[in-house]
Amino acid sequence: MMNSSESFTATLRKRFTIVQWDQRDAGKTLKLNASPVAPSLELMQKDTVQIIEFIRKTYRKEKIYLLGSSWGNVLGFYIVKHHPEMLHAYYAVNPVVSQLASEKELLAILKRHLQENAEATRELAGVQIPFTRDEDLFYLRKWLFFKEGKTFATTEDFKVNFLQWSKRWSPVWNQVMQIDLPKSLAKVDIPTYFFVGGHDIQTSTNITQEYFLNIQAPKKELFLFEKSGHQIHQDEPQRFQDTIIRTLDEGQPGYALPPTSPHPR
Repeated sequence: MMNSSESFTATLRKRFTIVQWDQRDAGKTLKLNASPVAPSLELMQKDTVQIIEFIRKTYRKEKIYLLGSSWGNVLGFYIVKHHPEMLHAYYAVNPVVSQLASEKELLAILKRHLQENAEATRELAGVQIPFTRDEDLFYLRKWLFFKEGKTFATTEDFKVNFLQWSKRWSPVWNQVMQIDLPKSLAKVDIPTYFFVGGHDIQTSTNITQEYFLNIQAPKKELFLFEKSGHQIHQDEPQRFQDTIIRTLDEGQPGYALPPTSPHPR
């Protein structure tokens, strides 16, 4: 995301020091310091704690604001649960909430939408959830991206690269599939803001909305981005930033609701 980050952080940089983290075995971290061991969920959670402790020490801040997008929420909600003292607030963008249920919902949607496509019908018919092979997740993502108009999804290069990625990361994703936040995190101790894309079917909007209604928090809001899919920061970058700023300014003297800000749902 770093190469295009100006589009979705320029406004935020006026108020924040923005820290973007290339996680273990990804991006610049992979290039400079490949992991000597295979990633695991526990290892990634420990990395997240270390990164936040480094930021707090470097910038002499007792607390930070934390934002996770998609899978990043697996790590973000871990911090919310175990280290709320580190955070002012948490922003959950298109979050992984109950991914097993979400993948089942996605499979049903794709089967209906692509029922006239013989290749898609054949490949999706073989998908097992929970996943029993790397190809299960591949076919789900292949036809999800195809539905979204991403032509690269049906190329052989995409398949080769995806299955190569899976050798390293599918064990982590299988651990993620066991997470069910409504059961494991029904109450949080910090303000928590949910951003959901109206067209997101990769992490179910319906599941997130239900979780939001039931979670207990000192302050919570859910913002629906009706023009967005799974990548709100790319689909509606200015509104994404304005909404974060709004959550900071609400309740401050002289605050007025910006006319372009979304209404909480």
